Amino acid sequence: MKIGICYTVQTPELTAIVQEELEKAVGFGAAYAVYADETVLTQTREAGFVPPRAAARLIGLYAKAIADGADVILNCCSSVGAVADAMQDFARLINVPIVRIDEEMCRAAVRLGKRIGIMATLKSTLMPTKALLLRCAQETGRGIECVDLLVDGAFGLPPDAFTALMVEKARALSEDVDVIVLAQGSMAFSERAVFEAVKLPVLSSPRFGAQAVRTALKAKGLL
Repeated sequence: MKIGICYTVQTPELTAIVQEELEKAVGFGAAYAVYADETVLTQTREAGFVPPRAAARLIGLYAKAIADGADVILNCCSSVGAVADAMQDFARLINVPIVRIDEEMCRAAVRLGKRIGIMATLKSTLMPTKALLLRCAQETGRGIECVDLLVDGAFGLPPDAFTALMVEKARALSEDVDVIVLAQGSMAFSERAVFEAVKLPVLSSPRFGAQAVRTALKAKGLL
């Protein structure tokens, strides 16, 4: 079995935790192929939404993974999750699931609380995450309220400084919410420190995305 992993940014922390979670979820028998195009995120950040050129480049990554024989594709960028959603009919047609790394995380957050804090370091990720949370809530008949928090200046910081800033901002946010989601997979390495600081459920996407990949592979009879 072969897993295609699509990135629009490749920090060492993100790629390491995605690989670790995938190996936990599906074992060491899978082959992995990485596809990356940071232009997709750059163009999305500049536009404030996923512009046609960025969507086309991302779909190109999916197409390359499919052509290379991927059995499932993991989309690791929450800012462009709407493109993964738009490709679902095509994915079903060819039986190559395209998994959003953050979808099952959002479903879990909706189950855990009514007031959901969304922490992001990129403005382009806040609205897609909020939209996904609201969709998950609607699908389950739950009412939720989203509290957005853009952690300005965090993107690109060294890991220790990043985590310290996340903890500082999360402490204030925790007074108003039941659960916190870290909107970008690249934030996942700070999850434990944030949880220890706020003592609320804190969710990051890589482990949920990896479990969704496992579910997709089982549905195809490959696990």
